[in-house]
Amino acid sequence: MKRRDFIQKNLIASTAVGLTGVGAYASKNVANEVLKNTFQLNYAPHIGMFKNHAGNDPIAELEFMADQGFTAFEDNGMKQRPLALQEQMAKTMGKRNLQMGVFVAHEIYWKEPNLTNGDETLREKFLSEIKASVEVAKRVNAKWMTVVPGHLDLRLSMGYQTANVVESLKRASAILEPHGLIMVLEPLNFRDHPGLFLTESPQAHEVCKAVDSPSCKILFDIYHQQIQEGNLIPNIDACWEEIAYFQIGDNPGRNEPTTGEINYKNVFKHIHSKGFDGIMGMEHGNSGEGKEGELAVIEAYKKSDAF
Repeated sequence: MKRRDFIQKNLIASTAVGLTGVGAYASKNVANEVLKNTFQLNYAPHIGMFKNHAGNDPIAELEFMADQGFTAFEDNGMKQRPLALQEQMAKTMGKRNLQMGVFVAHEIYWKEPNLTNGDETLREKFLSEIKASVEVAKRVNAKWMTVVPGHLDLRLSMGYQTANVVESLKRASAILEPHGLIMVLEPLNFRDHPGLFLTESPQAHEVCKAVDSPSCKILFDIYHQQIQEGNLIPNIDACWEEIAYFQIGDNPGRNEPTTGEINYKNVFKHIHSKGFDGIMGMEHGNSGEGKEGELAVIEAYKKSDAF
């Protein structure tokens, strides 16, 4: 499942009824089905992950997440949600002590270059989107936002492309730094997203070092990096000082931990042992359908977090 699919699917499912309370979730009823869990890391579900328990109301789903013991939440499409819904979701997160994770900060160019080619018009468009994202972050009490530098420019050498990307990110960092906000750069794998500029954690590390800003860090998506480079724990260690955020998904299938080849219990244990207290975004699908599939997701995290 690709990032674009997550955004489109979850927005369609939730925005239509987000302000009506239709299908609202009553926590006292679900408490009979699932005992509240205590997790060692801040795992963050997304809207749509528990829709069979909570209905299509984003507020009800936030309530369900909190009742299951989750302490964070992420929403790629938050920026596109109606203003009133953003405010309502922020209020609910505050009430239930849910920390807001990433949202996508800008339009991602999947098939043509924008930041790699140095085009000043496209750069200014990107920077204007970063400025708009500052207001969203303030509204929903977010600290992190996802940035993807877009497609390669096949007519330029990699060195020139890197310089162009670094310059854009330096200017974006200057916008974010006064607000204490962080854009997290996400390397994406070649199989799901062919032709993109940023693919590997060492490359992201190099870019962050060149930008040299507390507002430019790495989003280490374990699913993408298992496909792209493997060697997960050593690569996490090698770029640790630049990592600000993790995302999760097993491979193959991009579903919950325990459904693929990644030993998530060991990976989570290692991240926890290094003192990470940030967010672990659950950017994956459910391997099963209906309420049973949703309960299986929760159970998978209970097992993987038992280290």
